[in-house]
Amino acid sequence: MRNFLILKTVILSTLLSCAQEKKNDITIDPDPNNYTTEIIVPDLEIPWGMAWLPDGSMLITEKKGELIHYKDGIKKTIGNVPEVYNRNQGGLLDIELHPEYSKNGWLYITYSSKEGSEKGGNTALIRAKLQNDQLASIETLYKGAPNTTRGHHFGSRIEFDDDGYVYFSIGDRGNRDENPQDITRDGGKIYRLQDNGSIPNDNPFVNDETSKKAIFSFGHRNPQGMAIHPTTGKIWVHEHGPRGGDEINIIEKGLNYGWPVITYGINYSGTSITDITSKEGMEQPVYYWVPSIAPSGMDFVTSDIYPNWKNGLLVGSLKFQYLELVELDKNKVIGRKKLLDGIGRVRNVRQGPDGYIYVAVENKGIIKIVPK
Repeated sequence: MRNFLILKTVILSTLLSCAQEKKNDITIDPDPNNYTTEIIVPDLEIPWGMAWLPDGSMLITEKKGELIHYKDGIKKTIGNVPEVYNRNQGGLLDIELHPEYSKNGWLYITYSSKEGSEKGGNTALIRAKLQNDQLASIETLYKGAPNTTRGHHFGSRIEFDDDGYVYFSIGDRGNRDENPQDITRDGGKIYRLQDNGSIPNDNPFVNDETSKKAIFSFGHRNPQGMAIHPTTGKIWVHEHGPRGGDEINIIEKGLNYGWPVITYGINYSGTSITDITSKEGMEQPVYYWVPSIAPSGMDFVTSDIYPNWKNGLLVGSLKFQYLELVELDKNKVIGRKKLLDGIGRVRNVRQGPDGYIYVAVENKGIIKIVPK
């Protein structure tokens, strides 16, 4: 009997290992080392989000709950930041400026909020204005519910599209069997709102009486990267998957991206999540990674400063501690390059208004990439 159980375990492990082998994959090219780096903002712990004010100074979120204004080499902590549920992956998360910030002064911030009657927290989107080194005129635009003491899968990136709608993500909050596939529940979703928090009248589930009407797409695990395609204007996200199965997806209105009914990943323990990777009515990813890279942060390269990288997609890797350049031909991945190999856990990447690429690295700071 013991020998039978051992044999069964070996067979199961072999089958799962085979399921994790990605056929005809694109091999990642080594680091070209055709650039140098400069630490622009030193001594940060977990810099999650970053944005630039019109004067070129930076706003940086530290996951532990600090909002930092960095200007002329000086860090200043912004006051009146809402209390965060700082547990595991939760905390002060993304930050984005309104496209017309110079006119209206609105900042948009996501964080894990304790607001609500239940213990724990869930992802909230607020907007606020910066006045005298304080957040002022704070408005809660959306708050995921219910709270939970689970400390993972909060999402949560923010992006504006060309029509001025604001998109943001909330991960499945560790409740994969209920939240992602149920449009009456928060979690595992991409949301779309008007800039003032109201619901667009053409959101896909706005006429469903029981739905969360802010939902734009569903069936997501934990999107920690979001960017607008510079040519098509489409919202792209990447999904922080389980063991294997990190994904890049193009977000379309009302579509189901499959989690956890379909996935190319398995549980961290090595056991199976599902035996299918495709199903009618569920979207296939543009690309998926096996093994997982643990992606966080994402942006398109549009700057002429990096002619060999232009039109590519940059994705940070927490697990392997590098920055990946995903080379594209329209919506097809045609190449991969490893950048900043061994730099540390990359939490975010953004192309700044000056055209340079800036990378947020845990326990290091904000790094600028300068071509040789």
